[in-house]
Amino acid sequence: MWDNFSPAMLELFAGSLWETLLMVGISGVAGALIGIPLGVLLRLTDQGGVLQHAGVNRVAGGIVNAVRSTPFIILLVAIIPFTRLVTGSSIGTAAAVVPLTLAAAPFIARLVETSLREVDHGLVEAALAMGATTRQIVFKVLLPEALPGIVAGFTITLVSLTGYSAMAGAIGGGGLGDLGIRYGYQRFLPEIMLAVVIVLIAFVQAVQSAGDWAVRRLSHK
Repeated sequence: MWDNFSPAMLELFAGSLWETLLMVGISGVAGALIGIPLGVLLRLTDQGGVLQHAGVNRVAGGIVNAVRSTPFIILLVAIIPFTRLVTGSSIGTAAAVVPLTLAAAPFIARLVETSLREVDHGLVEAALAMGATTRQIVFKVLLPEALPGIVAGFTITLVSLTGYSAMAGAIGGGGLGDLGIRYGYQRFLPEIMLAVVIVLIAFVQAVQSAGDWAVRRLSHK
């Protein structure tokens, strides 16, 4: 059974794992850079928010919901022209980062919005009473108080992106998903598929454990 794990195959495994790390890491960070400000906007413009504005909130919320409700495999195909425009190709690790980022951003936005909702409104009112600006309320009150929840949400996002990255491998996105499809499924090597699953499980466990540790550290502060 293990005869197929030659040095060349192990090297291929290492390369595929590195591609998965790149896809999840880059899309996670890029998704956070888009999703966190979007989540803050959703909270600020919501009813009772500092910048309450029903129209802006409705439009932003509609865009977020539209992207979130689109199955990832459909999103992958639907934005191929945009992916080609950004990366010059529709296949490969770099190309997979584009749909992964677009899938992560609205997911993070809603998680950030939920975390900000849990911040005691009395803290915001006290800051307003002391003459704090909107910027100060966001960076001195809302985000610091909601940080443990935001980190927990980001951890969930990375775990979800791991699954999405494996799905992207089905259409040439690279990474462990591509390895599992090409060797485990198309070449009828179930031990390769099993090894891919085990590595993905270990990776998700490591991400979740690191996220849980960070949340505990932030909560104790």
